[in-house]
Amino acid sequence: MIARIWRARATPQGATVYLTHITGGVLPKLAAIAGYRGASVLRRTDGASVELLVVTYWESMVAVQAFAGATPDVAVVEPAARAVLSDFDDFVHHFEVAHTARSLG
Repeated sequence: MIARIWRARATPQGATVYLTHITGGVLPKLAAIAGYRGASVLRRTDGASVELLVVTYWESMVAVQAFAGATPDVAVVEPAARAVLSDFDDFVHHFEVAHTARSLG
């Protein structure tokens, strides 16, 4: 499995709008792509801004390319996200998932 990791920053209000955008629009679209295995959106307040870390999980790099195209290291950032983010990475990192554990609680 492949983890695709991307980072952005926003104001607290922008972060709230972005979370609505990703959970209500982007993630449902990703669910329709063969090989998509889920996502986590992490949020951390850092002074007056909010850092967002988006991790999507994919069956393989072939599945990633079905979403991201021929240059999978380039971030896919929709105009609606660009409008509410104060800063974001233009690139993503891909990691092979070596181990996962689930809480029993």
